[in-house]
Amino acid sequence: MTSRRNFKHQVRARSAKTGESYTSALRHFRAAPSESAPGSVRLAVAQSLVRNDPGDAEALRESGRGVRALMREAAGQGARVVHFPEGAICFPDKRVMSVAGPGAVGPADWERCQWSVLRSELAAIAETARELGLWSVVSSVHRLTGPHRPHNSLYVVSDRGEVVTRYDERLLSKTKVSYMYSPGRAPVTFDVDGVRFGCLLGMEIHYPELFAEYERLDADCVLFSTGGTLGNTAAQAQGHAAVNSYWVSLAVPVQDSAATRSGIVAPNGDWLAQCPAGGSPSVAVVDLDDGSEAAVEAVAYARPWRRAARAGLYAEHQVVDPRSEDRTAAF
Repeated sequence: MTSRRNFKHQVRARSAKTGESYTSALRHFRAAPSESAPGSVRLAVAQSLVRNDPGDAEALRESGRGVRALMREAAGQGARVVHFPEGAICFPDKRVMSVAGPGAVGPADWERCQWSVLRSELAAIAETARELGLWSVVSSVHRLTGPHRPHNSLYVVSDRGEVVTRYDERLLSKTKVSYMYSPGRAPVTFDVDGVRFGCLLGMEIHYPELFAEYERLDADCVLFSTGGTLGNTAAQAQGHAAVNSYWVSLAVPVQDSAATRSGIVAPNGDWLAQCPAGGSPSVAVVDLDDGSEAAVEAVAYARPWRRAARAGLYAEHQVVDPRSEDRTAAF
């Protein structure tokens, strides 16, 4: 997929070499889309059981065991990367955490969190990632130095069992930013076998500018983890994938799967695979392959064309004409 990220440069280089316009050079590349189809990565998206009390040590351990079981299931199906929903270890409930709760929402009491147990489970997940040779994207609370509130985060654990980066939710809900978390500051990408992934979390499905940002950062796939999803989340995931011509992985808890299921959307907006509705924790596995029919159409054609259009393609075709300038001109 490195060639896809260099697509615009290839078009410009041909234009400079041959003297043809950017549009003509673009047609040459569009005529041979297979040239921009360099590889495949197998991605698994998980639908796991999420618990809401970080003060319950045994619940944290149960979540850790559940995550590791799904990691093994994903690896058994040949996955290279596995992606989990928001709160994979714990999705702290605003009333459970409230100093005024459970009857009222107020500032979260993070002293209730069993931090040592949480760290132990995350360490065990990292060790399992190393054993399986499996990149694992797992959501958890990330503790900051007091008195700062923690981040709501996605840890990216490599196939060596190392945390290589972390994404912190930036556009938080009103309750999260008022009472629970410190917002993050920046987008995060990571590469596996030449495929670039971007990360989003929580309620960020509602902000198309964040998905557009990852298109500009040359993401091939955006991993979006959420908990307590709304009914239109799946449709929004499809829209973001189609508009930006990349894959979108949507990870939700088992508890929400009757309304919205975990799954992976192709760059043309079609679902490639989804977990079952309700029932037991599960994974859905897909090959992110630029040679697929959907990818050829959306990735090799639509995405480069949109980039060319945004780069000023139309300027040379614009005209100055009195009938154009007069907005009230008759038919």
